[in-house]
Amino acid sequence: MGNCWSFQSASAVDHRNSITAPNLNNQSGSIQFSAGTSNNRLIQSSNSTSLGQSSHSGGFSRFFGPSSSNNYSTGNNTSTSFWGSENSQASRVRDEEERGQILDVADLRAFTLAELKAATKNFRAETLVGEGGFGKVYKGLIRGEGLAIAIKKLNSGSNQGVSEWQSEVNFLGRLSHPNLVKLLGFGREDSELFLVYEFMSRGSLDNHLFGRGANVRPLSWDTRLTIMIGAARGLHFLHSLENAIIYRDFKPSNILLDSKYTAKLSDFGLAKSITSPDQSHISTRIVGTHGYAAPEYIATGHLYVKSDVYGFGIFLVELLTGKRISGIMQLCGETPLRDWVKRNLLNRGYIRNTMDAKLEGKYPSNLALQTAQLALKCIQIEPKVRPSMKEVLERLEQIEAANEKPADNRRRVNRPRVVQQHGRPDGG
Repeated sequence: MGNCWSFQSASAVDHRNSITAPNLNNQSGSIQFSAGTSNNRLIQSSNSTSLGQSSHSGGFSRFFGPSSSNNYSTGNNTSTSFWGSENSQASRVRDEEERGQILDVADLRAFTLAELKAATKNFRAETLVGEGGFGKVYKGLIRGEGLAIAIKKLNSGSNQGVSEWQSEVNFLGRLSHPNLVKLLGFGREDSELFLVYEFMSRGSLDNHLFGRGANVRPLSWDTRLTIMIGAARGLHFLHSLENAIIYRDFKPSNILLDSKYTAKLSDFGLAKSITSPDQSHISTRIVGTHGYAAPEYIATGHLYVKSDVYGFGIFLVELLTGKRISGIMQLCGETPLRDWVKRNLLNRGYIRNTMDAKLEGKYPSNLALQTAQLALKCIQIEPKVRPSMKEVLERLEQIEAANEKPADNRRRVNRPRVVQQHGRPDGG
């Protein structure tokens, strides 16, 4: 790509935003923070740029706008209130569940270290479920409440962990949507930091797509389509806010699955917010994961809302092929990725050999082709010619509708048992 990249576990801090958050020093006031990087994320080793905007006073309003509470901006930049006087309480709850909302204040619980130790049997090894740049992740159970939780425990002395802890609290603490992982609370005690989430029983999509072992079961076409749509809804929600949030690190390892394979976006440590609806992009130092970062972002440090769309296109290619983007790029060699997709996924003579072998041919070839066409649109070089996430979601919903039609089902090859989006999962 013509840029020199280096891997590092902690990053320099971008001090543009000063946000009121749980205090690390037992003092009131603002804390400087920025999104950091994990071990597998990339930082450009030179020519990095800083955010070229003035800082504004205030807390959460800097991210969401002064009038954003309980409002959801559509793709047409119009704002629709969730709390219209004609709505009943039931319809308001239904709106929140289906469309998401922004809370006036972060609705988070402060967990004590004693509570978290009790929930994890003092962080015993058998409760460890994962590890990342932030630190280790444990499964816990709040006894007496029957509440299953996932606990991220900060690596001691990790600058990256501190900044990501702040970003998670400030973003996820106020965002509520069925396709975003719910942040339940936080903890800070004895110089240790914790984040507490709802527990996602099926773990990360990355493990289901690329993992091995007795606990990994292949994902069916129907389940993959459900995951595509869920992830698209979560990303569309972020982009549709009054001040859009750019997720910046969209990839399978940041997509978690519940028992019904509902996809939920997690890890908002690198998220950035557009400061005004008229702003086209953010200029910032380059972070992200190799292969998923959009070319304009890598080349210029300009981060657009549609930079996320590029990452979503890569995600679609991975779901179709069952291959990591890093492996696909090796197959490409000197061939541009778009040309590889055209040759291998948009060519009826090649697509059968390119689709994930774990599907065992059990997918509708015409709908797989349409999904590949959508992926190609998402990974175009110029951001302006990529579809919006609203358009991506609408196209995926059209594919899902065709997937459920009996006429389309007859064209399937050895079609497996149908799994409804909200029905009993088939194990993938």
